[in-house]
Amino acid sequence: MMRKQFAGFAASALALAVSAQAMAGTVTTDGTDIVIKTKSGLEVSTTDKQYSFKFGGRLQADYDSFDGFYTKNNNSSNEGYLRRAQLEFGGNYKDWRYQMNYDGADLAGSSSKWDEASITYTGFSPINIKLGKFDQDYGLEKATSSKWTTAIERTAVYDLASWVNDKEDGMGIQVSGMTAGMFYGSAGITQQDAKDNLTEDEDGQDTNTFNARGVFAPIVSETEVLHFGLDYAQRSYDDDKFAGKIDSRLGVRGVTEQSSDYSGKLVFGNSDKTGFFDDDQVWGAEFAYMNGPFSVQSEYLTRTLSGQDENGDREATGYNMQLAYTLTGESRIYKLDGAKFDAIKPMDKQLGAWEVFYRFDNLEVEDDEDLGVAGIDTTTADIHTLGVNWYANEAVKVSLNYLMTKSDEDTVAVQKRAADADDDNGNALSLRAQYVF
Repeated sequence: MMRKQFAGFAASALALAVSAQAMAGTVTTDGTDIVIKTKSGLEVSTTDKQYSFKFGGRLQADYDSFDGFYTKNNNSSNEGYLRRAQLEFGGNYKDWRYQMNYDGADLAGSSSKWDEASITYTGFSPINIKLGKFDQDYGLEKATSSKWTTAIERTAVYDLASWVNDKEDGMGIQVSGMTAGMFYGSAGITQQDAKDNLTEDEDGQDTNTFNARGVFAPIVSETEVLHFGLDYAQRSYDDDKFAGKIDSRLGVRGVTEQSSDYSGKLVFGNSDKTGFFDDDQVWGAEFAYMNGPFSVQSEYLTRTLSGQDENGDREATGYNMQLAYTLTGESRIYKLDGAKFDAIKPMDKQLGAWEVFYRFDNLEVEDDEDLGVAGIDTTTADIHTLGVNWYANEAVKVSLNYLMTKSDEDTVAVQKRAADADDDNGNALSLRAQYVF
C-alpha cells in the first residue's frame, strides 16, 4: 500500500514539474540535451547551441488615409493593404547559420517574395561572413527590424538613395563583426540587376554596390545607450544607363498601393534622357542616445551623382531627428551585434507598454543644371510625424502615425502633374496592427 501511495506521489510530482516547465515556455529533456521554446514562434536547440531551428513570422496590416500632393488630384484618398506577411525560418549547424524569410504580401513594385535567403559562417569569431540575398547594412533605422522601428515606415531620408539598403533581386556577400564590447563594423558587395531599370551591359556585367558601416557605442546597458555611426555606399553605371530620378513616398506606403496609374511618389529629380550619370556615392552619419524610457536618434545622408560627358552633377541631402518616450517606463532594447534597437517588452502584462514620439525629416535635391524641368535646380520637402505605439504584449503592437508634409512650388512643378494639382503640402494618417510569432 505504501509503495502504491509513493508511486502515485512521485507521478504527481513529475506531472507538476513538467507542467511548471511548460508554463515557463521551456522543456528540457534529460537524455538528448534539447530545449524547446514556444514563447515566440517555435525554437528547438541543443543546450550547447551547436544545433538549432526556429520558425516564426510577422503580420503587418496597414491602413493609410492621405490628401494634398500625396494624391493625383490633391483630393483625399485611402488604402488598406498587407505591408508584410512573412514566414521566417532560421537556425544553425555548428558554425553555419541560415535564414529564410518568405513574404506573402502583394505589394506594388515588389519583384521577389524572398525577403531574405542567406547563409552565414561564424567560425572566424568575432567575424561573420554572410552570403545570399539580404538587405545591405546601411543606417540605424534600416538595421532595426521593421517589427520594432518606432515609426510605421522608416525615415524618408533613405528614399534619396534607396539602393543603399535594398537588396532588390541581387545576391551579395558581407563581412561583419564586433570587438571590445563597443565596436561594430560591416562591409559588403551586392549585385543589383533590377533597381532603377538597370540592366546587364553588353558583356553581361551587372551593377554592383559596395556598402560599409562602422559603429562606436561607448555606452551599452539595459537602460542607457550611446551610439555613433558612419555609413558609405558606392556604385557606378555604364554609359546612358542611369538618368538620375529621385523620388519618395514621404513616409506613406499606401500612396503606391492604389490601383490608379498614378505612382504616388513625390518626384525631387526627374529623369532627363539627354543627360546621364556614371558614379553614385553616398555618405551617412548616425547618432542615438537612450536613457531609461527616453531616446533620441538622428541620421544624415548626402548623395552625389557625377554627370556623364557634359551633364552636370546632382546632389541629394537629408537628415532626421526623432524623440521618443515610453510612458510606462520601459527602455528600448539595444543590440551591439548589428548595432540596432530591438523590441520594447511590456512590464505590465495587462496594460502593455505605451510609447509616444515625434520625428522630423528634411529632404533636398540640387542639380548643376536642372532637375528635369527647365529653370528648376533645387527641390525640398519637410515631414513632421507624430505617433503613438501600444505594445499590448510581446507579440502584438498597434501603431498610429499622423504626418504633415510641406514642400515648395518648385518641387510640385518637377512632379509634372495636372495643372490644377498644385498643392505644396499633404497630410496623412497611418494605422498598423502587427502580430509577431
